[in-house]
Amino acid sequence: MRSYLNSFEWPKSGLFWRTFFLLALLVMSSMAVWFASFRMVERAPRAQQIAAQISSIVTITRAALTHSAPDKRRELLFDLASNDGIRVYLLEETDDIESQDRTPAFDELRVSIQKKLGTHTRFAKKMNGVGGFWVSFEIDDDRYWLRLDQERIEQATGIQVLGWAAITLFLTLIGAAIISKLINDPLARISVAARMLAKGKQPRPLPEKGPKEIRETNSSFNQMMDDLERIDLDRTIILAGISHDLRTPLARMQLEVEMANLSDESRQGMQSDLGQMDEIIGQFLDYAKPIDAATLNQVDLSDLLLRVIEEFSRLTDVQINSSILPDMWINGNAIELKRLFNNIIENARRYGKTSGTNLANIDVQCEYRNKEKKQGFIISLRDYGNGVNEEDLSRLLRPFTRGDVSRSQANGSGLGLAIVEKITQRHDGTLRISNHSNGGFVVTIFL
Repeated sequence: MRSYLNSFEWPKSGLFWRTFFLLALLVMSSMAVWFASFRMVERAPRAQQIAAQISSIVTITRAALTHSAPDKRRELLFDLASNDGIRVYLLEETDDIESQDRTPAFDELRVSIQKKLGTHTRFAKKMNGVGGFWVSFEIDDDRYWLRLDQERIEQATGIQVLGWAAITLFLTLIGAAIISKLINDPLARISVAARMLAKGKQPRPLPEKGPKEIRETNSSFNQMMDDLERIDLDRTIILAGISHDLRTPLARMQLEVEMANLSDESRQGMQSDLGQMDEIIGQFLDYAKPIDAATLNQVDLSDLLLRVIEEFSRLTDVQINSSILPDMWINGNAIELKRLFNNIIENARRYGKTSGTNLANIDVQCEYRNKEKKQGFIISLRDYGNGVNEEDLSRLLRPFTRGDVSRSQANGSGLGLAIVEKITQRHDGTLRISNHSNGGFVVTIFL
């Protein structure tokens, strides 16, 4: 059974529904087995009880008819029919008889009655078109039919059983739903908190109550969130301190280079190195910098992207072709979004130069994901360089990671795309990187 459950491919549903359906299946199987067992076990006792009642009625009726005065028998038969629903008729050979259905329950009843009244006792479902439970008996040499209402000997009907089963099943399914919710609610809370944590948000602490296992799990998760928050704060403080400690001597070195008696070529080279060091320090701070949800407001994404493109268009080694729909507003942080676009275009400018040239051709597109309802955004940026190795795509978004081919042409900290992904996650978006089928590197952002 375990191997079957492990190999069974569940539909893509939540754990709540899986638990609910398993409990419902278990309950319905148990009900079916119980019902079948109950019908088998109670068949014989019930048949004996009904047989005893019918035998008593036949015996009493026969005795009453035998000992009653002939002129009083008609009144006696009328009273039996009126008060007890018992009718007595003479048995004729010409009677049109419809036999009872041969069910296990009737067979049990027939054997029990014949043990009491004799093997010559006959049974009928209908006699001359009149329905009921018909049983024969004899008085001297005369034979009679005794008719009882069918309801007196019938067991519970299928409709009654179905009604009981429906009520029981309904109550059981409600119980299964409650049990499933109690089991899965703590897991659902942990899942939501983990997703928020993965997006860089700080979820509320999980309630440390309930069963021992849930309390311990929630307590461990809360402790992990506190540790991550403390680590993130420590990292921010450390990087801020490093920035302060490094940029002060860098500023002095810049001043000394300006005043030193150096050739123009040497001065430009040293200034370029110092500028790269200052840029790397800035990237460290950008990656570690937290964003406050209170700073989010309405930003014109179209206007922001056009301004970034305009700034880069002033450079001589970049040519940008854009297709941007106007008036695309988003709830975000303008500074963070500008840094995101700057990093992507700068990444393409450095590493995505068209083969054989010193020029980076970049295509920028921005449109709605749902064009009819104007919901969601897709921002796509593509260069026409050599792209990256396919095996590097899965790790380029990691901090301090650089592709061997694309990054061999220039220096960098390996934080550009990591910062882009972090900002995208802060805005509840997703980032996808790939190589274009016709060459070049593509960055696609879904917001």
